[in-house]
Amino acid sequence: MKTLPDIKSSFSQLIATPSISALEAEQDMSNIAVIELLHTWFTDLGMQCRSIAVPATRNKHNLVASFGQGQGGLLLAGHTDTVPFDEGRWSQDPFSLVEKNNRWYGLGSCDMKGFFALTLEALKELPMDKFKRPLHILASADEETTMNGAKAFAAAKSIAPDYAIIGEPTGLKPVYMHKGHFTQGIRVTGRSGHSSDPAKGLNAIEVMHLVTGQLLKLKQHLAENYREDAFSVPYPTMNFGHIHGGDAANRICGCCDLHIDLRPIPGLGLEDLELMVANYLEPICSQYPGCIQVAPLYPGSEPFADNKEGSWTQLVAELSDSQPEVVNYATEAPYISQLGCQTLVLGPGSIEQAHQPDEFLDIGYIEQTKDLLKKLIYHACIK
Repeated sequence: MKTLPDIKSSFSQLIATPSISALEAEQDMSNIAVIELLHTWFTDLGMQCRSIAVPATRNKHNLVASFGQGQGGLLLAGHTDTVPFDEGRWSQDPFSLVEKNNRWYGLGSCDMKGFFALTLEALKELPMDKFKRPLHILASADEETTMNGAKAFAAAKSIAPDYAIIGEPTGLKPVYMHKGHFTQGIRVTGRSGHSSDPAKGLNAIEVMHLVTGQLLKLKQHLAENYREDAFSVPYPTMNFGHIHGGDAANRICGCCDLHIDLRPIPGLGLEDLELMVANYLEPICSQYPGCIQVAPLYPGSEPFADNKEGSWTQLVAELSDSQPEVVNYATEAPYISQLGCQTLVLGPGSIEQAHQPDEFLDIGYIEQTKDLLKKLIYHACIK
C-alpha cells in the first residue's frame, strides 16, 4: 500500500480544493480536482476507481471506488460539492482547515467532504484481504443543487449493494426517513392600464388572489389527507414565500409573481404534487386563458423512507447506540435507494453547521466515526 495522508492532511486537502455548486454559472465550479484527490487515495488503498462524467452539469464527475467482487455488500455515499460561502461572515479562510476549540473549521468539514477522509481512515485499519462481499464508495456531484450526480448514478445501476449509508451530518444517528422539497413559481400576466378605468385592463393581483385561494384549498387537502406521524409536522406543508406585483397605485397591475415551497412526505412524489397544483389551478387557467404560467424554481428532491424495522436499520441503530430518526431536510437517499438497497443517512457532525459561516466538525467525531464505519464495513463486507 502506498503512503496515504493522515486524517488531518486529507481533511485539509479536501477543504483546500474548492468545489462549490450553484445554479448560477458565475458561482458554479467543477468538482474534478476533488474527484482526482479521492481517485488517487482510494486507488492507492487498492480499490478500483472510475470517474464518470455527469450529464447536464458544468464539467462535474462522479467517482465510484470499489473493492471486492460480486453482488451485495455496502455502499458508502457522499457528495463532493459545497454550497457557496458568505463572504465577510467567516472568521477565517473557508478553504483552510483551522483547528480551535476542539473543532476543525472549513467549508465542507461537516457537509460533507470530511466523510471521505474518515472513510479512508477507517479502511486503513481494516483487513481488506478478508472481504467476502464488495465495498463501494460513491463521491457524487451537484447534491447541493440538482442532485444530478446521484440521479445519474442511480439510473446507471452499475452496482447492486445490499446496504447503503449516506454520510450527511446526523450526529451519527441513523435516519430512515425524510420529507422532500419542491418549489414553484406562479406568474399571472394581466393587462396594464390606467386605474381610472379597470375594465380596460386585467389586474394580475386580482387574478393572483383567486390563485392563492385555490392553493390554500390544496394546502388544506394535503394536511387532511396525507399524514406520517413520525414527523414533528406530520403532513405535507405549503408556504407562500414571495409575492410581488405591480409598480404604481394608479396603474392596473400587469404582472404578479408568487413563489411557493412544498414539503411532501413519503408516498407523495413530486410528479403527483405538480399535477395537484395544476389541477387546483385549472379552473382559473380556463377562466383566464394564457394568463397563468407555473414552473419549478429549481430542481426538487423526492421524499425518502426506508423500513424502520428492517434488519439493516436495526443493526445500525445497535452499533451506533441510537434510535432511528426522521428529519426534515432532503438528501440523496431516495435516489440511492433505487438501487434496491436498504438505505440510511448517517454521518458525523450536526446539520445545524451545514450551510453556515464558520462551518465546523467537532473533533470528538473523528474517532467515533472511524470506529462506527469500521463496524459497519465489518458487518456488511467481512462477517
